[in-house]
Amino acid sequence: MHQIADPHEIRAVFSLKPLIDFWSDVIAPADVSCAAMLDEILGYIKAKPELGDPIEDLSILEPHWNLIGKLMTAVFPAAFWESEVVGALVPFTLRPVFVSPLFERLLLNQDGSFRGHLNIDMDAFARARLIRFYLLILRRCYGIQKDLDYPLIQIVEDPETGLERHFRFKPNLSFVDVHPIGELRKLSDRDLSTILEHLGEPEIVRQILPYEEFEFRGFTVIQALDVTESEVISYLERSLIDRESVFSPTAFSSLQQKLRTFFKIPDLVAGMAAIKGDQVLLLNAGCQIACECIFAGSVHVPTVEFRGSIFEKAVQQGSMLRIRDLSEMENLTKVELEFVRAGIRAFLVAPLYYQGEAIGVLNLGSMTLGRLGPEEELRAGQIIPVFSMALNRALDELENRVQAIIKEKCTAVHPSVEWMFRENVFAHLERLYNGESSEMEPVVFRDVFPFYAAADIRGSSEARNRAIQEDTAEHLRLGLAAIDGALEIRPLDIFRELAHRLRSTLQSVSKGMGSGDEVSAIYLLRKDVEPLFPFIRGFSPAVSDAVDAYSAAMDPVLGTVYCKRKDFEESVARLNDRIAAYLDREESAMQSVFPHYFNKHQTDGLDYLIYLGPSMVEKGGFNELYLKNMRLWQIIVSCGIAWQADRIKGSLKIPLELTHIILVNNSPMSIRFRFDEKRFDVDGAYDVGHEIVRSRIDKATVKGGDERLTQPGKIAIVYSRIQEAEEMRRHVEFLSGQGFLLDDLESLELGELPGVQGLKALRVSVDLDSLLLAERCAHMGPNE
Repeated sequence: MHQIADPHEIRAVFSLKPLIDFWSDVIAPADVSCAAMLDEILGYIKAKPELGDPIEDLSILEPHWNLIGKLMTAVFPAAFWESEVVGALVPFTLRPVFVSPLFERLLLNQDGSFRGHLNIDMDAFARARLIRFYLLILRRCYGIQKDLDYPLIQIVEDPETGLERHFRFKPNLSFVDVHPIGELRKLSDRDLSTILEHLGEPEIVRQILPYEEFEFRGFTVIQALDVTESEVISYLERSLIDRESVFSPTAFSSLQQKLRTFFKIPDLVAGMAAIKGDQVLLLNAGCQIACECIFAGSVHVPTVEFRGSIFEKAVQQGSMLRIRDLSEMENLTKVELEFVRAGIRAFLVAPLYYQGEAIGVLNLGSMTLGRLGPEEELRAGQIIPVFSMALNRALDELENRVQAIIKEKCTAVHPSVEWMFRENVFAHLERLYNGESSEMEPVVFRDVFPFYAAADIRGSSEARNRAIQEDTAEHLRLGLAAIDGALEIRPLDIFRELAHRLRSTLQSVSKGMGSGDEVSAIYLLRKDVEPLFPFIRGFSPAVSDAVDAYSAAMDPVLGTVYCKRKDFEESVARLNDRIAAYLDREESAMQSVFPHYFNKHQTDGLDYLIYLGPSMVEKGGFNELYLKNMRLWQIIVSCGIAWQADRIKGSLKIPLELTHIILVNNSPMSIRFRFDEKRFDVDGAYDVGHEIVRSRIDKATVKGGDERLTQPGKIAIVYSRIQEAEEMRRHVEFLSGQGFLLDDLESLELGELPGVQGLKALRVSVDLDSLLLAERCAHMGPNE
């Protein structure tokens, strides 16, 4: 791979000539007084010839700042010099020459180097600089006009507040001259075409047009635009996707720091409260409350403690509530007193809603009296939709977690190992009866063999995202139809503006869903479109029909268009139910052959884990033959799952493809039951290796390329030992002869996975037209 050019290898020097030429060609001819000034400047430079040549040693400029300041007024108007963050740099370097006071104060260290850091690493910065370098050569020397919009953002600490500020650099190369060194290289049409095609790979362009053949003279004009607000909002949208950002104190602390930057308040304290039935969860409340809760980073407070509080008032009035001085309020509730004791004075409470229902509040506090005013309230309005969606998502995931814990606590121990738990409990009760102290003894099964397999829906994430995109777009189209109808009857400018925003959002969504797009679209419809329906409905029958069509398309529970997502989820559910029912039936039959531990996990597809070994059998009677039978059974079951998926695929609203993988491990291991999580886990560091492999093989690729190991209609059998491969190959050959599998067995080496090396695989296609396979699966009904 070619190396990116060292910036020191590029020939770039400061020169006043491009600026003097600008004065001569543009400014002086238009103004007599400027012409006189130019004559004075030229006379000065003639007496100081070192100023007319390219200047590598910038210290030469120090005695001449008055002259340079006059020249630079053509670039930096005096009216904006004190208020703008602007400057002149040596071309394609970070060496400042002439900068405004704000530029120097905010962006430069005392030695003239830049403070803070860029939003990209130095390699990416060097690459972007080289691309601009070549674009300037193409424009000036070859007449090819092409621009690059590559945002460079410098993140610095504000010297007054200590908070982050983000400045986007906007470079202007108007005062940079390109000087070929020697004769300008002639380029053919093919050369130019290759350069344009590979502009993003300057190391390739260099082979056709070496940068050593050019020198840049002049200076780059830099305007630094403060984009702190938009950058922080983007950060919040990205971060709030993660549930932990709401419930984890550490993650929320990072959010709080960004909120301080957003509001420009160094002592800002943020907190959230979620309404959950008759309880309020204080999430990262910004003050210490001595109470424990099973939810990480949260505190339970009964809703009765919020009666009459500013939190209740904000929710009841449905809008933000600002308090100039919290300590001056009368009849403070217990929760409000906690904030006062923490030193909070100014306070703002914003209710969070989802589908018209209050789900919580976002509160902001400051120790500075009156610090949260109307401006901060307007700013808060920009982030409320993001926090509302994030809190709703977090509460949904929390509910799923609660249900999973309840199910886990209440699920009976698997029948195959119940005997061991029964003996353990009896021994524990006997010790207690004899007056001895007692704890439940560990439940450990040694020398058991793991059997793992998975059937995953290929591309489920992409299909789900596509469904969200289509539903959001349809939601926007329905809203736009109503507004367009109203605009046709009453051509108000405000309707035109709203229609424009809807069309822009629709176009953006149609091109692809980005972070926060769904939140923004739904917020736009709920805030600005739906409240107009009672008013515009009476404009005409057509408008009334459009409003009715919008309402009819809304899901009654979710309050949004949920058509494509519903189709996708129903398709996944039907497929999962079909293959899960088949697996349960087959596993039940195998359980009667020989008892074993079985655990199934179902998401987009399913996977299962089986443990089998002599220590799991209460009265002995184990034989290695059962291990071989289980491995053969795994392949047969994978064939059956593939057959079931193929038969149901045509009736699904969204066609779904399954991939199949089996992990072979002939090494015995020990497993321990974890009472805190009510599940089995490997016992010992050595056996953890199997868990690592099991968690990562779904991402495995064939060595030497990007081809995924798992493919629809095929079974991948992953192994690490030759003996494992020989046994599975015999099973595959047998099933091929029986008609379960096709005769296309592949032997593959797998690419390295994180922490996993040396894996290999067999891959073979399922014969989906096999009569024997159909007969085995036939007694399951088509909708079972």
